[in-house]
Amino acid sequence: MLEHRPCIKYQAARASRFMLFRILPTWLILCILASCSSIPTDYSKPVSSALPDTVDTRLGQRVQAVTQGHAGQSGFYLIRDGVESLAARTQLAETAERSIDIQCFYILKDVVGRIVINSLLQAADRGVRVRLLLDDFSTSGYDESLKALDSHQNIEVRIFNPFVHRSFRILDFATDFSRLNHRMHNKSVTFDNQVTIVGGRNIGADYFGASETHRFADLDVLGVGPVAAEVSKAFDRHWNHEVSVPVSALLPGKVAPGVLDGMRDRVDEIADEAEGTPYGRILDASNVGGTVIRDNELTFSDAIVVADPPDKASEDFDPDDPDLIRSELGPFIRGAQSELFVSTPYFVPRDTGVALFRELRERGVKVVVVTNSLASNDMTPVHSGYARYRDDLLALGVELWEVKSDRDRTHESSKLGISQSTLHMKAFVIDRRQLFVGSFNWDPRSQYINTEMGVFFDSTALAASAADTFQSLLPKVAYRVELDENGDLRWTDFTAQPAVIHRQEPDAGLWLRFKAGFYRFMPIEGQL
Repeated sequence: MLEHRPCIKYQAARASRFMLFRILPTWLILCILASCSSIPTDYSKPVSSALPDTVDTRLGQRVQAVTQGHAGQSGFYLIRDGVESLAARTQLAETAERSIDIQCFYILKDVVGRIVINSLLQAADRGVRVRLLLDDFSTSGYDESLKALDSHQNIEVRIFNPFVHRSFRILDFATDFSRLNHRMHNKSVTFDNQVTIVGGRNIGADYFGASETHRFADLDVLGVGPVAAEVSKAFDRHWNHEVSVPVSALLPGKVAPGVLDGMRDRVDEIADEAEGTPYGRILDASNVGGTVIRDNELTFSDAIVVADPPDKASEDFDPDDPDLIRSELGPFIRGAQSELFVSTPYFVPRDTGVALFRELRERGVKVVVVTNSLASNDMTPVHSGYARYRDDLLALGVELWEVKSDRDRTHESSKLGISQSTLHMKAFVIDRRQLFVGSFNWDPRSQYINTEMGVFFDSTALAASAADTFQSLLPKVAYRVELDENGDLRWTDFTAQPAVIHRQEPDAGLWLRFKAGFYRFMPIEGQL
């Protein structure tokens, strides 16, 4: 006798209802727990600003000397090499006498992160005021260290848009995603309000050439003169904003005795270990101040600091706010007359971007975009968002290059800043006259969600040099992506003799290509 079984559709519906009733109580409990807590507001938060009277410091005197004859202009030096970039930070921290203001997306607990923390501690011990503003996205497990740093009498730490549930962050994501989705992606560090470094590097070994497993090629710009004060103003706006919460308010309670000393011991130990690496020379005090501000290598030009207002982190910000980076830079980009070179690790142009490039191409503007290949991109979903528009861009005549995943390249190619496994450099050049360097990607997240910043300067010398470097080195470090006579994609590797043509995403295995294809069908483009 056959056993009666309900139809499959009924079974599925019953299973779905069963799971719903199982999950719903848990979800309600999470919501109730989340509602019991919110970002603290009942605390004392002193307003502070960059120190104005620092001309008499060593850095101030040096800047005064090198800027003579360049009234109203700032001096710039592009830092492509990771070791040199870390050296600049540590040497300037050693030279600073009054203040260090550092703003970044994250600092990792690795050799580079601890070298940087060590330099901040040593400066604070000398009486230098240190203000550290961190985004909260990557601070999980760092609370005790942050409290310890904040306990130093000369160091204050604030957290931008913090998680409330420190040990159970998924609860905040589940119940307050719309707020926590907005992050502070800015990267800057300013010394004595005289010298600043702005760019795309997070503080971690991957970004300074110290990692054996993965390396991000990036670009910073060191600036002196009026640009330093402008970066300080952008920092102050974020520092004093309501969503920047002091660690002392977010993590109440006294720091256990010996915690700060224990941190000192750990960072000192890391510094000792680093002496046997390429970073050893950075820690040599005899090198301090010797190579940081080189007047014969500074290029002077007019410049503006572009920085999203911290209100962008609120849920009701105006996407057409004229103070947004996208609003400020848009007219310059649309005004290109002959060439536009774009370097962006995460490139999702969307329909508006395709329309922009169409407008430029119809006016005869040469457009070159370099981004990561599927194999070199550390964010597969972002590559999927880009790939959706690849054919359209090529049909317009946009020149596309995708950086190879190879880690071993010639020394010459490092001049471009993309000589290693993943491109992370965010820069663009307009008409070989204007150049932008900063944290801004050409994707929806940078445009509408995260706060970003950078320096946009008018310098034929720097812009033309960067454009020439792009053109000469791209064939050595990237694949040229084109459409063949049948309208199919092809990737050309010009380093091989003769050149090798790939008919599918190069260096990407079947599983990676499958994932990239899968993400193309997910409705996540606005979050990329």
